[in-house]
Amino acid sequence: MNAKRIRVGVLFGGRSGEHEVSIASAQSVLRALDPEKYEPVPIGIAKDGRWLVGESAQKLLPDVLKRGHRVILPPDPSAGSLMSVGESPAGPPSRVDVMFPVLHGTFGEDGTVQGLLELAGVPYVGAGVLASSVGMDKDVQKRLFRDARIPVVEYLCVSRTEWQRDPGAVEKAVAKQFRFPVFVKPATLGSSVGMTKVRRAGNLPVAMDEAAQFAQKILIERAVTAREIEVAVLGNEDPQTAVPGEIIPHREFYDYTAKYLEEGTQLRIPAKLAPAQVRKFQDFARRAFLAIECRGMARVDFFLEKRTGKIYLNELNTIPGFTSISMYPKMWEASGISYPQLIDRLIELALEEHQEKSRTKYAIELPEGAAGALSPSSTDSSS
Repeated sequence: MNAKRIRVGVLFGGRSGEHEVSIASAQSVLRALDPEKYEPVPIGIAKDGRWLVGESAQKLLPDVLKRGHRVILPPDPSAGSLMSVGESPAGPPSRVDVMFPVLHGTFGEDGTVQGLLELAGVPYVGAGVLASSVGMDKDVQKRLFRDARIPVVEYLCVSRTEWQRDPGAVEKAVAKQFRFPVFVKPATLGSSVGMTKVRRAGNLPVAMDEAAQFAQKILIERAVTAREIEVAVLGNEDPQTAVPGEIIPHREFYDYTAKYLEEGTQLRIPAKLAPAQVRKFQDFARRAFLAIECRGMARVDFFLEKRTGKIYLNELNTIPGFTSISMYPKMWEASGISYPQLIDRLIELALEEHQEKSRTKYAIELPEGAAGALSPSSTDSSS
């Protein structure tokens, strides 16, 4: 065994509604990790939040979630990464050189896990705390995109409390701002979970109640008849963009069922676009990535309105679907970067970003003897 192999913790599962999607992405990542370069450590997060480590990456990931070693990640960089919980004679691998979060949705893609990894001092693939939290909040990211002069579809954001306290006022505000149909969706969830197309005002309450189950904020957006174009971004402070791809759903729109439960949706890579359109999509994607200070990877989703030809940025995903047939890796494959090469590059970017962060000072180095001058007794003499 090569002792110089990088130990990669592949973090999957999670407490969100996208738990199963995460498992599929993690299986593809584990299969693609080059055994000559990497020692994979599958780390499953059960739906109740327990962290479990498998004995071998060859195990099926659902098996890790059932019979893995219980571990925790202490928020302490001196702790040596993972620590066993309870009786575990053999014990799981403790050290992880870099973490590859393949988590989607709440408690995985929203900055919470990224914050824990920062505290633990573990390098990790993908966006940091700020970009991850902004990337999960469709309302906040749209505001930043507008500030960056990137067009977004007209929308209204209301809180769950606001809706439940005075639904009549919200219905009036929606009717005043929009003509139906509109889309109603949770502001902080992915994979189209909780999203509804509302064709008339009478159907709005049901859609609002559905979205309110999944988030504290609810978005109401003007429905756009459009082509769905996506662009993959890769890098840190100087990101690259791949050739755009197009989603052609077999259903009326690209909802959870069309994404994961039924076959028929077509992926067209590269999308049939004029060269000027390609450049515009890539420019907007790169600017969006930088606008929220993203790192590593992102998939940026757009609408190309059929009637007007206008481009609207729909959302940016900081941890896109990562199976070998998902749009993000397929767009890079069409741009000349294979799936294993993509994983290599993401791990390199994670280590580079961790090294760059390590150059930052977080404390002031005081001259010898100066610490006493700042003691409570010396600073508390006057009021």
